[in-house]
Amino acid sequence: MSSTTTTPRVALVTGGSGGIGRAVVERLAADGYAVAVHYAGNAARAAEIADQVTAGGGRAIAVGADVADETAMAAAFDAVEAAFGGIDVVVNTAGIMLLSPIATLDLADFDRMHRTNVRGTFVVSQLAANRVRTGGAIVNFSTSVTRTQFPAYGAYVAAKAAVEGITLILARELRGKDITVNAVAPGPTATALFLDGKDEAAVAQLAKAVPLERLGRPEDIAETVAFLAGPARWVNGQVLFTNGGLA
Repeated sequence: MSSTTTTPRVALVTGGSGGIGRAVVERLAADGYAVAVHYAGNAARAAEIADQVTAGGGRAIAVGADVADETAMAAAFDAVEAAFGGIDVVVNTAGIMLLSPIATLDLADFDRMHRTNVRGTFVVSQLAANRVRTGGAIVNFSTSVTRTQFPAYGAYVAAKAAVEGITLILARELRGKDITVNAVAPGPTATALFLDGKDEAAVAQLAKAVPLERLGRPEDIAETVAFLAGPARWVNGQVLFTNGGLA
């Protein structure tokens, strides 16, 4: 944050009750942001995280909405603005990952994933483009698998490639507004979303594939988000691969 800032910056973190989302909430709160913890289904966990931030001397609220529902998300943005006076940073970590070879993917899973990951990102980005204050930042989430091209990730990567396209074009469309738009592309990160369905051997193999020879931690990803949200005013229209050198 700028040393000339007189009021706390405000961040809305979609998927803020999840693994990476929670780490982002905690990091931004530690950096002095007032934070809105967004959730889609787990209201209790979002409230717990908001209460934790408040108990630590910060400011936080929980807001619920389906990211793909533009009316519900507009109401969530309204709630944040009512509570904190405006929004400076929107971090869109909300997403789902359903893995299958392309040849056998259930198209219902394809539609479900693209509704959240593509339409949801578009809805949140559209609202953020109209609501984020001058000097703010929008941070979307892609994946390093757009480079590594692991089998079974085809539909997920298709969704995240769309996220990258939305992000890079929005950065150019916001010319003159002093709002940065970037995407973070994590590698293998130790979250429930990533670990679900993988045995120990698969996890160990992925950890070994990284030159730093470990999985990422949610805190590693949150560090990159904090950089983009605050001091990184000259990083704009980029995809940052935060993956320990995987690809």
